[in-house]
Amino acid sequence: MNPADLQPLWLPLAVAATGLLVLLVDSLVPMGLEPLGVKARGRTIGYLCIALLGALLVASFYVDGSGAAAGGAYVGSAWTLYLQRLLLVAAILAVLGGVDDVADKMPRRQGEYWLLLLMSLSGMVILPGARDLLLLVVSFELMGVPLYVLASYAKTDGARGATRVVTHLAGLPVGDPGRAAAEAGLKLYLVGATSTAITLFGLALVVGFTGTSRLADLGAQPLPPLALVGVLFVMAGFGFKIGMAPFHMWVPDTYQGAPVPFVAFLSVGPKAAGVAALSSVFVYGLASLPLWQPALAFLAFLTMAIGNLMALPQTDMRRMLGYSGVAQMGYVLVALAGATTYGAGMALFFLAGYVVTNMGAFLVVHAVGESGAGHNVESMSGLFKRHPTLAVAMLMFLLSLAGIPFVVGFWAKLYVFLAAWKAGLHVLVIVAVALAAIGLFYYLSVARAAYMLDPGDLPAPKPGGPLMAAILLCLLGVVGIGLAPRWFVEEALKGGAELVQPGSGSGVAQR
Repeated sequence: MNPADLQPLWLPLAVAATGLLVLLVDSLVPMGLEPLGVKARGRTIGYLCIALLGALLVASFYVDGSGAAAGGAYVGSAWTLYLQRLLLVAAILAVLGGVDDVADKMPRRQGEYWLLLLMSLSGMVILPGARDLLLLVVSFELMGVPLYVLASYAKTDGARGATRVVTHLAGLPVGDPGRAAAEAGLKLYLVGATSTAITLFGLALVVGFTGTSRLADLGAQPLPPLALVGVLFVMAGFGFKIGMAPFHMWVPDTYQGAPVPFVAFLSVGPKAAGVAALSSVFVYGLASLPLWQPALAFLAFLTMAIGNLMALPQTDMRRMLGYSGVAQMGYVLVALAGATTYGAGMALFFLAGYVVTNMGAFLVVHAVGESGAGHNVESMSGLFKRHPTLAVAMLMFLLSLAGIPFVVGFWAKLYVFLAAWKAGLHVLVIVAVALAAIGLFYYLSVARAAYMLDPGDLPAPKPGGPLMAAILLCLLGVVGIGLAPRWFVEEALKGGAELVQPGSGSGVAQR
């Protein structure tokens, strides 16, 4: 094989090499004799991850990764590059926001933690360019298996969970962080294994009847009824991965039990990769098949409805943001249901806004929780008096999630609804707007607590420098993209065009 043939894969290979470098540093550098030395060593590994991932992000603007590799099983394009940059940003924010937490709570396991995160990231960055079902499945598993371990990483950590507020996770006190983390990891693992089995069963039917695993050839001929059943199984399997209703059951419990900085990454990275895979299979590979579009539109409605309605009664911020994330995935599906270039591009733009918004909200929740106030909505009481910067940041994140002008979430929802409207999904858009209005109630209840309630004896949060830097970077993204979204929208449209264009002859609308 000519080394030049691997050039489109340079970024996934570089991420994997970063993980190997972290493994070598963790294995060869002495751990030290004192706990302080162990913590400092682990923080150094975290900062090394940030520096290397930041270098890859910068290099992505200069190194050409376009073209096909592995015999066409992987294709580098504007679509691929947009999502890869997005995933790199999410990983950088996750490491920056969690470096102190990992050093304090698991000082002798920091190297393994960052290695697992990088291995999961290496699977994620392959998914946007995967154009073969086998590569798609392998990349999904490379992404998912490390996440199962990371979700339960605090199972032996008796100090985690600064809160001792009496709330319950399936009857289990959150005050027992080890058991809660073990349950979070178990639920994520069981759901992940189930989704893999369902996806593989569906793919077996599709590949068996089409005779190919290449996405470009899946819709070349009409599929028999049993193959259509396989298509629905594939959609269900992807639904588990991205938290789409009714396959969302793992989301609130896993979010409540896993370490919050990790949850910030879990809530955006795997979902963005899952949306990329969903788009590649349906919007690109099965573009000519009419069955999946109404099915996806119905699931979009169900996801938005369940996510927003179930978030209303929540008192734990992690569960509330979990159900909020379910609803947000519904808005992405609204854009994809029309199967247009514009819709695919606006799904990309929505994900860009979602990454900085949702990660920022979770990191603020983490900062407040680590002060000893807990993770309930009441823990936000008087936050403006206790820590004005965190309060302002949280308000911006909440406004963005709610779609209030003129932060990035407003433009994201506006363009998503516009894409669906152009595709003729008028009823779905009207319902989506109504359901988005419901979200105002629980988002603004948090803002009310932060600005209008008395803090009482709640302690003032004291986030460390890296955590505060991650929050401020998220805030910069939410406000900056909200004020100047043009470049991000144009790049997203280029990505959407390169995804849909190969299927332009199938009758799929381009605008």
